[in-house]
Amino acid sequence: MPKPHHFPLPLHLQILLSHSFVLLLLSSTVAPLPALPSDALALLAFKSTADLNNHLHFYPRDAFCKWQGVQCNAHHKAHRLILHSLDLGGVFAPHTLSRLDQLRVLSLQNNSLTGPIPDLSALFNLKTLFLDNNYFTGSFPPSILSLHRLRTLDFSHNNLSGPIPNALTKLDRFYYLRLSSNRFNGTIPPLNQSALRTFDVSANNLTGPIPVTPTLARFGPSSFSLNPALCGEIIHKECHPSAPFFAPTPPLITAPPPAVALGQSAQVNGFIRPPYRKKHNRTAVIIGFSAGVLVLIASLVCLVVAVKKQGDKKEASGHIMGSDAAATAEAAAVMQMEQEKELEEKVKRVQGMQVGKSGSLIFCAGEAQLYTLDQLMRASAELLGRGSLGTTYKAVLDNRLIVTVKRLDAAKMAADASKEVYERHMESVGGLRHPNLVPLRAYFQAKEERLLIYDYQPNGSLFSLIHDRANSHSNPTANMFPRFARCRFNFKKVHLIDNQSSRSSRAKPLHWTSCLKIAEDVAQGLSYIHQAWRLVHGNLKSSNVLLGPDFEACITDYCLSMLANPSSFHDDPDSSAYRAPETRNPSQQPTPKSDVYAYGILLLELLTGKPPSQHPFLVPADKISWAKSMREDGGGEDNRMDMLLEVATTCSFTSPEQRPTMWQVLKMLQEIKEIVLLEDTQLDPRTALS
Repeated sequence: MPKPHHFPLPLHLQILLSHSFVLLLLSSTVAPLPALPSDALALLAFKSTADLNNHLHFYPRDAFCKWQGVQCNAHHKAHRLILHSLDLGGVFAPHTLSRLDQLRVLSLQNNSLTGPIPDLSALFNLKTLFLDNNYFTGSFPPSILSLHRLRTLDFSHNNLSGPIPNALTKLDRFYYLRLSSNRFNGTIPPLNQSALRTFDVSANNLTGPIPVTPTLARFGPSSFSLNPALCGEIIHKECHPSAPFFAPTPPLITAPPPAVALGQSAQVNGFIRPPYRKKHNRTAVIIGFSAGVLVLIASLVCLVVAVKKQGDKKEASGHIMGSDAAATAEAAAVMQMEQEKELEEKVKRVQGMQVGKSGSLIFCAGEAQLYTLDQLMRASAELLGRGSLGTTYKAVLDNRLIVTVKRLDAAKMAADASKEVYERHMESVGGLRHPNLVPLRAYFQAKEERLLIYDYQPNGSLFSLIHDRANSHSNPTANMFPRFARCRFNFKKVHLIDNQSSRSSRAKPLHWTSCLKIAEDVAQGLSYIHQAWRLVHGNLKSSNVLLGPDFEACITDYCLSMLANPSSFHDDPDSSAYRAPETRNPSQQPTPKSDVYAYGILLLELLTGKPPSQHPFLVPADKISWAKSMREDGGGEDNRMDMLLEVATTCSFTSPEQRPTMWQVLKMLQEIKEIVLLEDTQLDPRTALS
């Protein structure tokens, strides 16, 4: 049975309750809080403001070193805290985690934390800090500049603004620095740390010339992209059209004066020099001629010296790169000895999306290489189903890691989806990280085989939840790679979930509050794709919405439509019902507004329990009446479901111009939630505390 969904409380009440929780612990006679270690108190203080959704399992009766995401050293002090992708929805308050003075690794990535980043100067042992993919605001925290042991820093995909401080050049241990997808402005500091191997400041508001330091010159234009006002040699863009950036510097050597015939005049600097007079004696002429010859010889000597120095520089550069490689190997060994593999493996990948070769798994940028292609081939597999673009498997690796593998059908791919197009597009898709998106971890291609590796979601799809599907264990498959002879896939157990059978004809629609929660989750993910990345899902349907560990809705198979033959979706009746009218012509590509249409159909399916093929073609008013008639509760108490049905019918308007954007849809849903919370509080003030 799925977990019931409840509306989150208003923010001020959640914070009040969280602080009340801490006060309760302080006054408890079973486990008095003062008896807890200082690190435990710091963790509880963090939970009270950052975990408003109550996803952290910190139990004072247990040893805090066994708490979720906490790892301790031999002295029972927290030295690693990894709390990523937990939907933490609060603020990172000051004087909480900064009290963990032995902390070396801190990861809060892929959450929903807001507000400024607090003062972290007390974390003087910190080496790795991942705060990416949150909603942090404010300026670059100056306390970072005091953390001289810091090697890894990722603030990407937040809302930070202001300049990037020049003092970053003094943190000489930097190995990994990502500040992309924020609102930083000003110029780029002249970073020149020899150990720096990963660097990205793309998608900001940076301006001016990029400093040409030996370190920054190692990175390609993609590290600086989407900053329209940047210029310089590294990105091959002139800073001043009137003075070309690549114009050669004029030599500082004074050329000998031109020979002037006696009895003639020469024009110098706009003036007319009178002819030489015969009274200049022969000695002066000889001296002048000798001086000219000496200047010419000096010029030739300088030229030879300059050429030689240039060759020495190239040779020295080779030695430097060799020493850098040795330093990199040494750093990698240290990281492994310190058991920082989970996060520091991200550091060891330099431009990870560009180094993969055919026949190897290519891990998305920043992802740890937790398995190899051979390990994936030896995994036991279970066939989950076949969709519009290919076949999906559940694979259990030898290390008990479970992943979802999607094998794209070569016959359904577009003719122009070449190897280069595929890799370039998957590099972009692999960068999407949001709590309501199933993350793409790696991809593969060789010959006609193309694989996508995602996180496995344990609670099935929204389609199964809505329609109460039962699993049919039949039709075992032979091999995931029938045409790829080098791969041997060991199917120890293979089952098929039949998507065309076992539907319960008496499946009841979900409670409308659960519908609202799922609708908001899907809207969050789609809005992120549209707003932050300017991409399109292109194939939204209930079977492409999976349920995470806490039954949060997570979108999968996103942004693959541009690689597919458009007719692939029209051949699938389950997909064609979600297609917007303007994209039912195979020559028309999906758009953000066509995603909105599919979302409207999905919301109607969620509210009525009826698949899209059974939705009647009605005007909006009649469609609302029909949807309410499909539910035993008649639309819920006080007809509150009418508001959700209004959103669904507005999204599914025939004309794309009449449909809202996904950002507007998300705001509508949030307003509905606020109205319901307000009404419930007014009816019974105790509701907010129940």
